[in-house]
Amino acid sequence: MAFITEPLPSAVDKSSLNDISDGFESLPYRPEAVNGPKFSAGPALPTLDKLGVEELPEDVNALDFARKWINSFAQYISSCDVEGLLSLLVEDAFWRDILAMTWDFRTLHTKPRIRQFLLDRLSVSKLNSLRLDENMVELERPYPDLAWIQALFKFETDVGKGSGVFRLVPLPESNGALEWKAHLILTTLDELKGFPEKIGRLREQSPNHGKWQEQRRREMEFRNEDPKVLVAGAGHAGLEIAARLKYLDIPTLVVERHPRVGDNWRTRYEYLHLHTLVGVDHMAYLPFPSTWPQYPAASKLAGWMESYAHTLELNVWTSSEVIGAEQDESTKNWIVTVRRLETGQERTFTVNHLVCAVGWGGGLPKMPVYPGMEQFKGRVMHSSQHKVAKDHIGKKVVVVGSGTSAHDICSDHVENGVDVTMVQRSPTYIMSVKEGVPRVYHIYNEGGPSLENADLITASYPNPLLKLMHQRLTNIIAEADETILDGLRRRGFKLSMGDEGSGSLTLAWTRGGGYYLDVGASQMIIDGTIKLKNDSLIDRFTETGIKFQDGSELPCDIVIFATGYQKSRDGLIKLLGNKFSSKIKPIWDVDAEGEFNGAWRDIGVPNLWCMMGGLGQCRLHSKHLALQIKALQEGIWNGSRYSA
Repeated sequence: MAFITEPLPSAVDKSSLNDISDGFESLPYRPEAVNGPKFSAGPALPTLDKLGVEELPEDVNALDFARKWINSFAQYISSCDVEGLLSLLVEDAFWRDILAMTWDFRTLHTKPRIRQFLLDRLSVSKLNSLRLDENMVELERPYPDLAWIQALFKFETDVGKGSGVFRLVPLPESNGALEWKAHLILTTLDELKGFPEKIGRLREQSPNHGKWQEQRRREMEFRNEDPKVLVAGAGHAGLEIAARLKYLDIPTLVVERHPRVGDNWRTRYEYLHLHTLVGVDHMAYLPFPSTWPQYPAASKLAGWMESYAHTLELNVWTSSEVIGAEQDESTKNWIVTVRRLETGQERTFTVNHLVCAVGWGGGLPKMPVYPGMEQFKGRVMHSSQHKVAKDHIGKKVVVVGSGTSAHDICSDHVENGVDVTMVQRSPTYIMSVKEGVPRVYHIYNEGGPSLENADLITASYPNPLLKLMHQRLTNIIAEADETILDGLRRRGFKLSMGDEGSGSLTLAWTRGGGYYLDVGASQMIIDGTIKLKNDSLIDRFTETGIKFQDGSELPCDIVIFATGYQKSRDGLIKLLGNKFSSKIKPIWDVDAEGEFNGAWRDIGVPNLWCMMGGLGQCRLHSKHLALQIKALQEGIWNGSRYSA
């Protein structure tokens, strides 16, 4: 997720950035949770006050300072001068590396950690040929008390080519001038030398008169040779990693249990839409057309995915499923058995890599169990089983949950004239798409940087730093959404500001839910057309409804649990079997450095990978996962990662 880097609206003043918002049932939203204590050892925003800068001159020449800094940076890099490099950083700097120097996703914070990292990896990585992108240098003032020079650069290593970002913050010198040092450095691998993606001028050049259909048939069948990679799941994650691998010349087969590509979206409830900007959700190689709606329907996205697989000539077996997977202990190859569901035929492949792209929890619903459910004379279902509200006309419906799916399903019922009650079990973060989404995803708005540069800039914010920025942004969005939030409070809806006031950001990291990007359901709650029950927790089911712990009862005919899905790790174990349960590491949530666990990186089992995340995350990190697989295939990398 990105955030605003434009100047704040004039209506927002500095004093409001850390106001405590009354009525939110979350952890106290403390000013120190936003900025950090002034001399805290933990992550903190580099405010001008913290840096000791009273005022920034109006005539800062960002390009000159960026040139000077990168020239020194390149000199110290070439001579492997660790102390020289450290002299270019502030004390609490971040260095985030994605594959280029660590073959991993790592965030090193503070000079002592960065010093050890450079001692261990600088000479090994052989960074060279650093080049400043002078068209992508600018002084940014995201808030009145924050200022930095942001610059993009290119570099090479002994095995590849990469891109980077640095942000310089001002420090006062004794003569009253300002010295600019790095608060943030990103280094990320883009390409392996000798193995570029077969796109643009490297795409197929020769005409193929009359041979294309037969060629595609042979490619799809894998009759004479096995694929090198098998991907389980043809959702956006599976399709994008397959596309990346295809254009790195790695034969790949995608196995999908649904009859059609896109059915994982097409078969969900009809009311489902994307709630993020279309500019964030472009897929690798094939962006959405400029005619697309800002928030496309799930069924429309499903059709796009089907056409994506066809246009990019991806090898997808639909109506197929993985029914067995074993790993050869000596070669670490995978022996994978696939069943074609329409014919019952089975085929066993030996592949070098197995990529699991089975979605959040492998599609396994998280379904609470309450006493008396077997006595209930109505119908109980999970949100994954719900299709359309018009099937429930004339019934009383209860939706358990208060995240996105719950709001969508309740809205659908209201619009079809169905009596519906939302049972809210815990506080929920609410942000309107009108006020919140353009601010959160500002960098992807029309008129911003290229998609490639927007992704690079977004990746340059380590998650601990991103969380601090979102804590501020969450307050600003709440001010803009004041009318809606006040209405929800009056209605009794329990509001949250997210984990330590960071909005939906860390809720997505840790829970994959607990928030709603409002497209209209909040007003229905305020108006009372979506009824609300949240003054007591569910105790048990009765024959005619639900009884709560305070003794109250809610009669109903249909109960829909919009309670999410099981953990991502559970989906992999379901696919592979319990024999791998002791080996597979945690997946999703973040580690001590703020990097995501498992996804796109080491998962605990050699040559086993997890591809997951939102559309934007998969566009970006499918490249990083594909580069790791290609490097292993070509013997460029032995699989070892920097672990200190």
